[in-house]
Amino acid sequence: MIGTSDIKNGLCLEHNNDTWTVVEFLHVKPGKGNAFVRTKLKSMTSGKVVDVTFPAGHKIKNVRVERRKQQYLYNDDMGYHFMDNDSYEQISIEEKMLSNPALLKEGQIVDILFHAEKNVPLTIEMPQYIEMQITYTEPGVKGDTATNTLKPATVETGAEVRVPLFINEGDWIKVDTRNGSYVERIRK
Repeated sequence: MIGTSDIKNGLCLEHNNDTWTVVEFLHVKPGKGNAFVRTKLKSMTSGKVVDVTFPAGHKIKNVRVERRKQQYLYNDDMGYHFMDNDSYEQISIEEKMLSNPALLKEGQIVDILFHAEKNVPLTIEMPQYIEMQITYTEPGVKGDTATNTLKPATVETGAEVRVPLFINEGDWIKVDTRNGSYVERIRK
């Protein structure tokens, strides 16, 4: 158990029979009345974000989590399959636990957060940026580059990314996995 003074971003805790992570927090000491901590919590099972206010001194049950590197293998109707590179143990994870599953490449290494006591996967963290090859896009029209115009492009995993007009088939790009947006072209 921890007190409200120990709350910080990224802390995992149990609240209302669910596991939550702290996204934002603010310690408030009003002129009148008791102090409190206003938090924004994200559910690690459903992804729902809620605002919760804890009175000062309130005891909270913290959850110990372990971060394990896993390699993405494939997906099927059972879910997305990952393998621990040390023990070669495989696990299957539902699609709803992934923030951007269309950007997963076979063989890609991700971090999976596990509940240390229950040994249950809580969430998957992909690398912030990944490199992908463009498999299909319409050619850009010369002279159409006066503005920052974007066109749809399909990457090697089948995901669609909006890219600038100068990007062509076969080019490598860097993609932000948080929102699936184009970052830059990579020379290979």
